[in-house]
Amino acid sequence: MLLLHNRYRVEGGEERSVELQRRALARAGVEHRLLERRSADTGRGAAARAMLRGGSHEAEVAAAVRGLGAEVAHAHNMQPLIGPRGLAAAKEAGARVVLHLHNARLFCAIGVAARDGGPCFRCHGRNTLPGLVLNCRGSLPEAAIYAAALARRQPEVFETVDRFVAPSRYAVGQLALLGVPAERLECLEHYLPAEAFAERSRAADGSYALVASRLSVEKGIDVAIEAAARARVPLKVAGDGPAAEELAGLARRIDAPVELLGRVGRAELAGLLAGAGALLMPSRYHEFSPYSALEAMAAGVPVLATRMGGLPELIGAERCLPLNDPDALAERLRELWGDPERRAGEGDALLARARERHSEERYTRELLAVYERAGA
Repeated sequence: MLLLHNRYRVEGGEERSVELQRRALARAGVEHRLLERRSADTGRGAAARAMLRGGSHEAEVAAAVRGLGAEVAHAHNMQPLIGPRGLAAAKEAGARVVLHLHNARLFCAIGVAARDGGPCFRCHGRNTLPGLVLNCRGSLPEAAIYAAALARRQPEVFETVDRFVAPSRYAVGQLALLGVPAERLECLEHYLPAEAFAERSRAADGSYALVASRLSVEKGIDVAIEAAARARVPLKVAGDGPAAEELAGLARRIDAPVELLGRVGRAELAGLLAGAGALLMPSRYHEFSPYSALEAMAAGVPVLATRMGGLPELIGAERCLPLNDPDALAERLRELWGDPERRAGEGDALLARARERHSEERYTRELLAVYERAGA
């Protein structure tokens, strides 16, 4: 099979998904190859032209399918360099096509379906005009290009793709409402390798709460900072993004016990999880299935998250909190910090949940079944 992925300028969860899929395929004995293109290697003008054209590497995709004899072409992010034309080229070369939807990028110019600090589903079907009117790209020329390209190329995507997959049941339902053909759309949850799972929770010894996230308004990190200040629980924030300066200012103003660490690597993040008593995810938008929550679960770290998107099915609805409620988050933090054994018990419960639902064996079995249903 052939894996296709357009790496983002700021890399994150999708790159992790591609890496883990390659590992699972190799361990299952499935011959495969990865064809990647990087937005970071492409100027804004060339990316815009590729977006409008529907991709710029279809000849390479077709050659890769034929050279490998690929039965399946499995695409993750395709925009802007691979594009719908790349998917069509894979199909014309003889492969069945699977498109992995980690976000709402088929409809939304910025992918996350969030605006003004909350969820936004104004763009749906081929109606992408709201993204232009609201200038969601922060540049009117870019917003116009995305609105036109998404609307123009969407029918081609739906005609080409044999199966769509998304990482949570919530994502499947929401994408179907936005316009993805429901009869070809199914859930394929993330997995983590066996070595990612701790033997037991060490959250009882955790000395701080942790946020691991892009620093943007829809992530609700200001809520985490306010809650930490009210509960007087030390908070470490790993990540960078457009809200970094504003969040640092908030922490100073309210004298919150917060340390902003900037962007950290995977090894450093694993170390931060090992010393954490809880992971906070007070998101203001509908995250599909964030790896940061799953990795905390596998480390035996309690996760306190907003009751939105795919988070309730990932960690359990009973562990979720109301939107924009620093008081509720502070109260939960006080409860956990006042009872280290409760932290350990909660961490062990999440660890067991992750082992049961997010194993490599389960993922590989379901992935290969997707390929069968695609006709491979």
